[in-house]
Amino acid sequence: MDTWPVQDAKARFSEFLDACLAEGPQMVTRRGVEAAVLVPVQEWRRLQSAARPSLKELLLSDDARADAIAPPRGHVRRRQVEVLK
Repeated sequence: MDTWPVQDAKARFSEFLDACLAEGPQMVTRRGVEAAVLVPVQEWRRLQSAARPSLKELLLSDDARADAIAPPRGHVRRRQVEVLK
């Protein structure tokens, strides 16, 4: 992955975009620190489809509410403790 300082990416955006499309993702740095990545749209869509839902999305979805999350009350298995004499 090539790295571009933000000022170069801005000044040569067409070249930056062409490099992304031809070579793949391109890293952008600000003051020497990695800040962002430009990726081709096909790669972005692949990443989005492979991503897991966030915790917020899981908690707000109807599928998240299931009886199998916790065992039913009164059916907890306890360890047997041996008393040594």
